[in-house]
Amino acid sequence: MQTRTLGSTGPVVSGLGLGAMGMSGVYGEADRSESIATVHAALDAGVTLIDTGDFYAMGHNELLLAEALRGRERDSYQLSVKFGMLRTPGQGFGGVDARPAAVKNFLAYSLTRLGTDHIDIYRPGRLDPAVPIEDTVGAIKEMIDAGHVRYLGLSEVDAATVRRAHAVHPVTDLQIEYSLISRAVERDVLSTLRELGVGLTAYGVLSRGLISGHWTAARGADPGDSRSHSPRFSGENVEHNLVLVAALRRVAEAKGCTVAQLAIAWVAAQGADIVPLVGARTRERLAEALPAMDLDLTAGDLAEIEKAVPPGAARGDRYPPAHMAALGVGN
Repeated sequence: MQTRTLGSTGPVVSGLGLGAMGMSGVYGEADRSESIATVHAALDAGVTLIDTGDFYAMGHNELLLAEALRGRERDSYQLSVKFGMLRTPGQGFGGVDARPAAVKNFLAYSLTRLGTDHIDIYRPGRLDPAVPIEDTVGAIKEMIDAGHVRYLGLSEVDAATVRRAHAVHPVTDLQIEYSLISRAVERDVLSTLRELGVGLTAYGVLSRGLISGHWTAARGADPGDSRSHSPRFSGENVEHNLVLVAALRRVAEAKGCTVAQLAIAWVAAQGADIVPLVGARTRERLAEALPAMDLDLTAGDLAEIEKAVPPGAARGDRYPPAHMAALGVGN
C-alpha cells in the first residue's frame, strides 16, 4: 500500500482509506461479522486511515470499529471522526451542534465508544450556521493541546470557511465528496486547499455505488437504503447516469480493470494530496478497490475518462434538497 501525507502538517496515511459508514445500515442492513472481517482485511492490506462519525447509527459505527480494532496497535491506524450532526428517534436528523461545549461532549463519548485515548483527526460533520467556525475550531484546538485529538479536519465547507478555520489552527484536511460525477470541489475549494497546504480526503468516490459498475436500474434501493431518497438514483436520472457508467466501462475494459477501479484511480490521479475513501462493506468489494492505487493512468487514459464522463454530465443532486442546503459546495 502506497502512502500519502495529509496536507503539509498532517500524518502519513495509506493512499486509500476505508469509510465505515455503510457498515451501520445506511445502505440497508449490513452483516456485522463481515463488516469486522472487512476492517481486518483492510488493516492487513496496509490501509491505515479509517473514517467514521459519531452520528452513524447513533454510535453503532464507533462501537463496531472498537470491536474490529481491539488488539491492534493504536499507532498502526488513524481514526478520522466527524461529530456535530444531531439525530432523532426513527433515524432522522435534527440539525448541527458545534458549540465549544458540545465539541468536548461529543469527543468524550467518541473516545469512550471507540475505546481509545485520542482521535487522530477530528472534524465537524457539517457547518453549524449558529456558531462561528472560529469557536468550533478553538474548542478542537484545546483538545489537541490536551492530547485528546491530534489533528484538525473539516467536512463539506467552502473555501472561505477553510481559510477562517486555518487562521485559528492548521487544518490537516477537508473531507468532501469528490468523484467523476461530483466535481464542485474543483471550482475554488481545491485551489484554496493547495494554497494553504491542506489535504483532501475524498468520500463518495463511487457515488454510493452508482458508478461502481455494479448498480443497475432494475436493482433499485430497498426502503431502508438511503439511496432510495437520492435524486441521482431516482427515475430517469439513474437511467441517464448509468449510460455514463456504460461509457466508463468501455474505457475500463480497454485498460484491463473494473469500472470501480478506474473511478477510484481517477480521483487518486487528481493529486498526491488527495486520499480516496472507499466505503467497502465486504471483503469482496475491498479486494476490488485495493488494486486501484496501483493503476497508472496516462494522459490518454484521463482524456478518455473525461470524454466518457464529462464534468457536469450527471443528473440529479448528490443529496436530497434538505441535505443539500447544509453543504458548503454543490454537486
